[in-house]
Amino acid sequence: MNAYLLALLATLATTGRVLGLILLSVVTGWFLGYAAIKSRVFENAYIASIEVLESVPVISFFPVVLIFFINDVGGGLGVELAADFLVFTAVVWNIWVGIYQALKTIPNEMLEVTKNFEMSFLQKLRYAYIPFSVPRIAANLFPSLADGFFYITVSEVLSVGTTSYSTFGIGTVIDRFSSQGDFFMVYVSLIFIGAAVVLTVLGMREFSKYAVAKYALDTNQPIRKGRGFRISSLMSKNPFQKLSFYSLTSKARTTPRRKGFLERPEEEEKQNRLSKIVPAAVGFLLLALLIYGAVSLVIGVSPSLWSQLLSMTPYFLYSMLVDYARVGVITLVSLALAITVGYYLAVHARAEASMVPLIQSLSAFPAPTYFPVLFALTVSLVRGFLGPYTVEFYVLLVGFMSTFYYIFYSFWMGIRAMPQEYWDVMDNLNMGFFQKMRHVLLPATFPYIIAGISSTVNSAWGGLMIGEYWPDIYKGYTLTVRVGLMKLMDVYTAEGQIALVSWASLLFGIVVVVYSIFFTRKMMDLARKKYVAEEGVYAARRDRLGESLIVSRGRKPFVGEGEK
Repeated sequence: MNAYLLALLATLATTGRVLGLILLSVVTGWFLGYAAIKSRVFENAYIASIEVLESVPVISFFPVVLIFFINDVGGGLGVELAADFLVFTAVVWNIWVGIYQALKTIPNEMLEVTKNFEMSFLQKLRYAYIPFSVPRIAANLFPSLADGFFYITVSEVLSVGTTSYSTFGIGTVIDRFSSQGDFFMVYVSLIFIGAAVVLTVLGMREFSKYAVAKYALDTNQPIRKGRGFRISSLMSKNPFQKLSFYSLTSKARTTPRRKGFLERPEEEEKQNRLSKIVPAAVGFLLLALLIYGAVSLVIGVSPSLWSQLLSMTPYFLYSMLVDYARVGVITLVSLALAITVGYYLAVHARAEASMVPLIQSLSAFPAPTYFPVLFALTVSLVRGFLGPYTVEFYVLLVGFMSTFYYIFYSFWMGIRAMPQEYWDVMDNLNMGFFQKMRHVLLPATFPYIIAGISSTVNSAWGGLMIGEYWPDIYKGYTLTVRVGLMKLMDVYTAEGQIALVSWASLLFGIVVVVYSIFFTRKMMDLARKKYVAEEGVYAARRDRLGESLIVSRGRKPFVGEGEK
């Protein structure tokens, strides 16, 4: 087959694989997120599982992939499922977190509407939960696309000793061209990847604009209709406008809209009981599997090996602490970039039109393919400025490049999805930048920020695992740190010390579970209670509607009714 045609078809296959698995992540995320908000037991298990699995780098799933898909399933189907599974683990977690965050912070007024109209499970998803989650999904499509292409080279080509397994895709084709020494076609393949990334990003940008305009509450984003834009059509097309109107008018009346809602408490109680039992059963099943795996591990390890593992535990924990410090630096830098650059782009249409596609394209382009070139061009200059801290700089840079876009996209989309009423208030009060941030922007985007920080922290580990031990990155030079848990896991994997890798992974997983319970879930609960921007709009409209109803009935509003 012609080499150019082969590279083109491989690019299309890889792009289709990534997009198809992103779609699968969205659909499964709706059902799992709904189950999580209905059961505290399942919620704890679900969020803890996401935190652990998102933090574990993709290459850590190789044993599962090799044992189950390749050995048990076998054949071309097994290799294809193995590649799909690895790409799925790269794109799914932040989408699931974003959907869970959206469903967790849905305004109470919308939930009251679903109760008043006695909506079924599917109706609730269709008319309330799914529409409210669309802006969050749009914000997470870009980092998922970036992660899918970031790890594509390790997902489509699997090696076990001297045996290699591969499925058709651009990662396989690049590997073949490299082994043949045809570096010209390698560069051509990279150009094809770049073109596919740019076109996909442009399509996702259009979808994100549409999602914010149609499904975010009262934003100033227009909906495209015909040959032009119509901002005024937003009120009639936004489904949340209709839901909020139903909610406000039903509260203003002295009698319920539907009497049947109050006359059938047994049926409602039965549905609530069922929605709690099923997720709880799934949570207990996950707990049983974890206990079974732990017991099997304890039984299968000899006492002498246990002694070695326990003696190395303090050093593993110290190395993990050092890596968490690196993750903290990466997260703070990413947050600062998101708040400043993200805000500037969100309020300057011309700059956004040019810079956001550039950032999205660069973040989606596989960093391992061009980072060695960047390292070669800059290492002399950086060493002259930073000296002994040069290695740390490049390790942090790899981690930053692998994860900064999570919180950037989340905050940027949160700004774009803010209700127009908040922008009117800031303009009327002539607020400065820091006043806007402190009193309006940061509180209004707090749910987006928490979801972005969670994904940033969890995904930074993949970049650290690549950067902390990178053999022969440039002319025989090995990029490696002195202390780091990800480096230890890389080295032990290369040396075949599976027991040490497994023990380090277990300790790492325990810490991540604790982090998820005491940070992510707590922050999500805080966002749900205090920082849902849409509820402020509903409250203001309810006050205005109450005052108008009072005036229409022939009496003046007294203190405490309507707007103060």
